[in-house]
Amino acid sequence: MRKLTGFVLSLALIFSFKIPAHAELAVSANSAILVHADTGQVLFEKNPDAHMLIASTTKIMTAIVVLEHCELDDVVKVDERSAGVEGSSMYIKAGEEYTVEDLLYGLMLVSGNDAASALALHVADDMEDFAELMNEKAAQLGMTESSFKNAHGLDEEGHYSTARDMAKLAVYCMGNEDFARIAGTVSHTVGEQTLVNHNRLLREYEGCIGLKTGYTMAAGRTLVTCAERDGARYVCVTL
Repeated sequence: MRKLTGFVLSLALIFSFKIPAHAELAVSANSAILVHADTGQVLFEKNPDAHMLIASTTKIMTAIVVLEHCELDDVVKVDERSAGVEGSSMYIKAGEEYTVEDLLYGLMLVSGNDAASALALHVADDMEDFAELMNEKAAQLGMTESSFKNAHGLDEEGHYSTARDMAKLAVYCMGNEDFARIAGTVSHTVGEQTLVNHNRLLREYEGCIGLKTGYTMAAGRTLVTCAERDGARYVCVTL
């Protein structure tokens, strides 16, 4: 909570006073960046090019790859490879069927690792092939210091990114209307489940319109945030 509070205060200062990129702020994250999404101007940075574990913020890339390879109403049949994946879950079961859109809500709101796996295996034959698509997209976006190995963000050797690269990804993704709508949804009902977005800033920070939280023991808390103020859009990454 203390880290989250420090982040919110820092973000508010930056939005209010347009402080220089290298000004000293008490940001507890090991790596961070704030960019003006419309111009690309860096407003604040701290070790922005360090290779970092990114946990479930990985799912930002997963979502955009899925959106660019599928239709929202495509039907996905869950198999045993996706049901019961460790970590955060949407609690899908083998044999069940969902639309791509429903699984994207499970991916982005409750950070379902099972939803990530089901979507990846709908697009590609296996997780390795899906990761290749993720890396191809990263290359297209100029994310030169990133490497993706899976769709869910569980720690794996060779799976990492940087604050700067994740900001590039976030800016791109928020330009996709379907992505922005899903990432900015506070709650959504899928079947008998009501999925509530883990991103508390959507409810607690004025102007927040997305994006994605993440956590593993090794990565610590990771967060990619997008907010709008006075007609301008900003992206902040803390790893």
